[in-house]
Amino acid sequence: MAKFDLAILGGGPGGYVAAIQSAQLGLKTCIIDKDKLGGICLNWGCIPTKALLKNAEVYHTIKHADMYGIKVENVSVDFKKNIQRSRDISNRLSKGIEFLMKKNKITHITGIGKLTSKTSLEVKNKQKTDIIEADKIILATGARPKSFPGMEFDGNRVISFKEAMLLDSPPKKMIIIGSGAIGSEFAYYYNEFGTEVHMIEMLDRILPIEDADVSKEVEKSFKKSSIKISTGTKVSKIESLKTKVKVHTERNGKEEILEGDLALLAVGVTGNIEYLGLEELGIETNGGNITINEFNQTNIPNIFAIGDVSGPPWLAHVASAQGHVAADYIGGHSPKPVDYSNIPSCTYCQPQVGSLGMTEAQAKEAGYDVRVGKFLFQASGKAMAVGDTTGFVKLVFDGKYGELLGAHIVGSEATELIAELGVAKSLETTWEEIAMTIHAHPTLSEAIMEAALDAFGLAIHQ
Repeated sequence: MAKFDLAILGGGPGGYVAAIQSAQLGLKTCIIDKDKLGGICLNWGCIPTKALLKNAEVYHTIKHADMYGIKVENVSVDFKKNIQRSRDISNRLSKGIEFLMKKNKITHITGIGKLTSKTSLEVKNKQKTDIIEADKIILATGARPKSFPGMEFDGNRVISFKEAMLLDSPPKKMIIIGSGAIGSEFAYYYNEFGTEVHMIEMLDRILPIEDADVSKEVEKSFKKSSIKISTGTKVSKIESLKTKVKVHTERNGKEEILEGDLALLAVGVTGNIEYLGLEELGIETNGGNITINEFNQTNIPNIFAIGDVSGPPWLAHVASAQGHVAADYIGGHSPKPVDYSNIPSCTYCQPQVGSLGMTEAQAKEAGYDVRVGKFLFQASGKAMAVGDTTGFVKLVFDGKYGELLGAHIVGSEATELIAELGVAKSLETTWEEIAMTIHAHPTLSEAIMEAALDAFGLAIHQ
């Protein structure tokens, strides 16, 4: 029986960050995972998908090289190498996490863990079963793709993002159910490599949690790229046949059956709370998520939960932030809780989307005197120079005090640009401070300055 100050179940971006932070605070720490360290994010999510999307961006640039005065002929795609590049990057990073565990003297245990008491875990692998004792325990077991009755994954014709990352070749036609970040990213990726893509969304617009103007801009760009989009459409069932799928849809009382080679189900995730021993210990859950307080404690004070298993927002950087908070709290510090009003949300299709805080509609609903500033990239010299003028920066301010309430960027490098607004919002920066901060010229970031000026009628370049 091994004894630790802290045992962490799950080695994703929440678990491994908490482990390193705890070890640096002097706690004897172990991390338990049944698979490679890095979790879904590093092995099957954030990192490898961004590698694939970069492949698509490069291919897009080559296909449109003539606009830059460069002629490229006889272009071919090695799709297997395309996929293998993403796998190689993931494997390299996973080994990097293993190195960090050794560097910080964290015990890495491979196996499936389950709580057996408030201070113990049973860990099983093919060789043996171990009992781990720990004064504190962090649950960081992540989440998995959600399915529904009549829409079950079979890994062949009805697939999740995991299978979508490993296809041998682009399918002729793919039907994507769900238009959030995962659905939109794969729609862009496969469309770029020649797949006929049809997106199905139950709500009235794609990327439904984003600001309405952002959703419209992405939809316009997707349709220009020949991606078919059906909003306000429900899927009742999916038939997985030998050579195709049939997706049964309903819109405004009208039923339609869509056929494709594959159906990608991208309708969200659900926490991995089963078989952890939660019920036996009386750990509270709500809607499939472990209930936590501001320091990520469960109702049992020495057991914590971080990341996707504790509910939305299901984002790797939220898991890491929660890992920091939990580790600091366990280490006897007084950490500042995660500010959930200032979480950046990023979608890496083209055009990219980066957002945080309130949408315009949410700010109005909350009763603010809303001032909105907008700057189109088509008026940006840098955007013209790089050859991508799609999109805009949209900032939402409180008119009374000038406080930044929300930021929404759609266009090239939006996922990088949004960080500036995160810092601004955390410092309670006003529109004037953003507008009067000198931004280098020419840069895409100037659009942020211009949008702040526009919110109060002082735009210079539009």
